[in-house]
Amino acid sequence: FGEMAESIIKIENLSKQYRLGTVGTKTLQGDIKRWWAKINGKEDPFSKIGESNSFHKLSNSEYLWALRDINLEIKQGEVLGIIGKNGAGKSTLLKIISRITTPTTGSITINGRIASLLEVGTGFHPELSGRENIFINGAILGMTKAEIKGKLDEIIDFSGVELYIDTPVKRYSSGMYVRLAFAVAAHLESEILIVDEVLAVGDAEFQKKCLGKMEDVSKNDGRTVLFVSHNMTAIANLCNILFILKDGTIDFCGNVDHGISRYLKRTFPDNNKILDLPDDEIFKLIDLTVFQKDNVNSEFYTNQPIYVKFEYLVKNPINGLRIGFDLIDDSSGMTIFRTFHDDQSESTFHDKGRFSTIALIPANFLKIGNFSINIAIGIHNLRWISFEKISVPITLYNINGINKLYADHRPGVIMPLIIWENKKVLLQ
Repeated sequence: FGEMAESIIKIENLSKQYRLGTVGTKTLQGDIKRWWAKINGKEDPFSKIGESNSFHKLSNSEYLWALRDINLEIKQGEVLGIIGKNGAGKSTLLKIISRITTPTTGSITINGRIASLLEVGTGFHPELSGRENIFINGAILGMTKAEIKGKLDEIIDFSGVELYIDTPVKRYSSGMYVRLAFAVAAHLESEILIVDEVLAVGDAEFQKKCLGKMEDVSKNDGRTVLFVSHNMTAIANLCNILFILKDGTIDFCGNVDHGISRYLKRTFPDNNKILDLPDDEIFKLIDLTVFQKDNVNSEFYTNQPIYVKFEYLVKNPINGLRIGFDLIDDSSGMTIFRTFHDDQSESTFHDKGRFSTIALIPANFLKIGNFSINIAIGIHNLRWISFEKISVPITLYNINGINKLYADHRPGVIMPLIIWENKKVLLQ
């Protein structure tokens, strides 16, 4: 969609405030004052004082801003990823967009019907069957009975709960709930699809199916998708714009890869230099450095080797000491590989003294993304060295790397330089 794409959601100076532990103002007079201010378009008289929404510190105020001064414009057909730590305000924002709750201040304009999946069983009546709930959801969206019937078989087939479709949904498992709820939200006619991290309840096969459907409705049907997830791989593969919430305010809005890199750097702070490590009776890690060429930082290029350098002290001669690390894909938490310094040698004996060892991760091996090196050091068949796990973040960019045009959305976590040999076959 180009610059002329229509704005389907426009949010201006939106804020949402809650009073901790209470509903309303606790007095009839206060509630009337709040109501009167609202119908006259004036500021809520009880919303002038309040702290920002920090999930990690105790508030000194009765009032808390769950969202503060949010400005956002979403075009038709865009797929917006929303990420942030627990308590950042993601679900509150989606509830306001879904008209489940109202903002305290500011305005929101929506041009289209919304199908939202915010919690397990959103919009379902527990006493009614799955089939009846499909018709109720369609009616809420303004569809006729005939239109819903036309989509019915497709919805049931996608959900995979055909055997239970005439059973009251109160007897469904949470996974079955999500399967049917997503199938309804994705297939009924709406211009905007909102999906919270509720998809994590489903199994891996269904999650993949859902992500494929969201991509399909955005690209082929021109529907706008708002997607909240802690799965960075899903966000990177599906979304074309990223929105990061932090303590109820906008921390970032823009390019998906840059946003994920920014978020993970703040989640996993740069700790390339290891200081003040606890002592072990045999071993002391003096320094751990990850670098490319002469640069020491947390930003690397896919087309250059990455060096992992350990400097350590052995206090007494020891056999079986193994120095190594795990390479972790931050977006999925998957371990890509584990390696040790003795992989190419049978000797693990260390005499007393100071040592240095360097591992080389080859160029053109990993694709762009966010990774961590978690050190794995131990004495073979005896014990791991007993200090806290140390993690070093690595953000990989594909500047001047291979296949730059196509690399961004290629699946997988490695992208080795595979040798291809092409030749023209002459017909006899």
